[in-house]
Order: sequence, then structure tokens, then C-alpha cells
Amino acid sequence: MDIVSRFKTYSVDFVDDLQGIATLSASDETFFVLDRKVYDLYKKELPAFPEGRLFLINAAEENKNIDTVLQICEQMTNMASKRNTHLVSVGGGIVQDITGFVATSLYRGIRWTFYPSTLLAACDSCIGGKSSLNYKGFKNLLGSFYPPDEIFIYQNFFRTLSPRDYCSGLGEVVKFNVIAGEDGIEKIERDIDAILGHDYKKLQQYVETSLAFKKKFIEKDEFDRGVRILLNFAHTFGHAFEVSSNYAIPHGSAVALGMMAANYISVQRGFISEDYALRIEKVCHKILQNIELQKEWFDDATIIGAIRKDKKQTGKNITAVFIQKEHTLGIYHDVKEQEVIQAVNHVIDISQS
Repeated sequence: MDIVSRFKTYSVDFVDDLQGIATLSASDETFFVLDRKVYDLYKKELPAFPEGRLFLINAAEENKNIDTVLQICEQMTNMASKRNTHLVSVGGGIVQDITGFVATSLYRGIRWTFYPSTLLAACDSCIGGKSSLNYKGFKNLLGSFYPPDEIFIYQNFFRTLSPRDYCSGLGEVVKFNVIAGEDGIEKIERDIDAILGHDYKKLQQYVETSLAFKKKFIEKDEFDRGVRILLNFAHTFGHAFEVSSNYAIPHGSAVALGMMAANYISVQRGFISEDYALRIEKVCHKILQNIELQKEWFDDATIIGAIRKDKKQTGKNITAVFIQKEHTLGIYHDVKEQEVIQAVNHVIDISQS
């Protein structure tokens, strides 16, 4: 699959091994950044990296900041190569955010290859070019657009994911199918049990269709000024749930909870039927079984505060994306705090039922 960007046309390919990394390590121009867990798990499949050209990251939200970026840049500037330096990163969304920021900043942009190691990164964030850093308690406040030149998806990485992280990745898969409308919902209703049962052949089909679905949006609106904003469905609430739980709720799971909250408001506004929202909730429940939700994570003031700090908010009123009639999506700038509180209470009630 090729993605057309204003920066470049970049590719997404599925690979059966990590031989490509071994080949790249032979080049004097290549620098590697890896998630430390991935490195430990796959050390036997990975090459012996040249001295001074490997940086290992503990992939935690508190490390997704400018300090980590500068540490990597410091090490990379010791290399003889400059603008022809090739950055190769292996990891999930946190590693992608950090290395994407490095790739766009160092020498005003260098070649970048990315191997997503999580289902969440492979089915969603690996394309689209967004790189974001947390800053002074604000999630994703600093950021840039700069896609990798090449993306290689090695599905064996998904086999060593924890149940929590595997299901988190499915949050975005479900979201894409919900956005796709009735046909997408019927498909995910039919196949979710098989995917949860680790049917990797079927999972690959959903990764491919998720990327193909997102491709249409990002090629039309690469810089998030128009139709691409619709992909933020469930994220206004999902990001708030991440923050309020101090990231104990992983991103994809937070998106699943965010869908429940957004759909509750859609029902209350008469956009969709209660039965339609319930169908989506049933699928979301299945991918939330590995998260033990704590009531204190859903404090009203904390949730509202997190939403208001979200960079997508543009004014005094709260902005969110909702499913409308005929299963289309719409952006609404008139969401009231009371609607949010009622939606959050609904999520608490159904999660504990």
C-alpha cells in the first residue's frame, strides 16, 4: 500500500521476518531506536547493532517528551553522516511519536523507517504522519507532521503482546468499523470473537482494511483541517479517560470507552437509536475485559478539565464528533458539560453491570 503525502509517497508492507533490520544495520548511516521490551523479546531475531547506534526506550507516557528527543539527537549527531542519516525505529505509538519528532527535526528532516510492534500502531497511527509529545502535563501538546518513508508490519510482534495491549489495539479497529457504518458494524460483530481468539489471518485482514479506510481521509486532509477530524470520533472522551486514569487505561481501550460516551450523547440528541448504540457497546465490552475500571478514574471535574485542555478544543464550548442520522459523522461545537457528565456516568454504569 502506498500513501500519498505532501512530503513524499511512502509505503506500507507486511513482512515475514526481521531480516530487513539486519540488512539496514550494515549501513554506516543507520541509527536504531527500539522499545526496550521488544529488544529483549526479539534479541535472537535482531542483529548485533553497531556500537553507538542503538538507543533503547522504556515506552512509557512519561518518556514521550522533548528530553528523550534531545537525548536521541545528541547521540545521532555523533555519527559521521548528517542529512543522509537513516533513522529506523521499532516499537509502538510512543516510540513512533518520539522518533517521528526526531526525524522531522534533525537536519530539517531525515529518512525514517518504522516497524510498528503493537497492533494499535500497526492498524492506525503508523500512517498519517502525526508525531506528538507531552509537555508540562498536557498530552500531545507539541507535535509535527512527518511520515516515515517506509513502514514494515511484522505480524509476529502481535503474538507477544499482553492481552491488555492486544485488546487496546482492537479499540481503533472497532472504531474504524463503526465509522464505516452498518456494513462495518456487521462485520466486526461477526468477527470480533475470532479476532479475540487470535485468528491472525483474520486479524491481518482487519489491519489492512483499517489502514485502507484511514488512507482515504489522510490523503484528502493530511494536516487535520477538514474531514480527517472525523477520525477523532470517541477521542475527545477517550483522551480524557487516559488522563484521568493516569494512563492506566491504554489508548485503544480509552477509545472504546469514548465510543460508548459519544454514542450516549448521540442517543440523547436523537441522532441514533438506543439499539444501535447498544450493538456497538456489546462489541466494545468484549475488548474491555482486561481492564478493571476504577470509579475514581471517572471524576467529573477531572474529566471536564482534561477535555478542556485537549488541543482539539477551539473555544469555550466543548467540541466532539458524533454519529448522526444515516450513520454519518458530524463535528459539534456545542457540547455541554452536563452532557459529558451524564455520558461518563453512563459509561460507569454499563461497565459495572
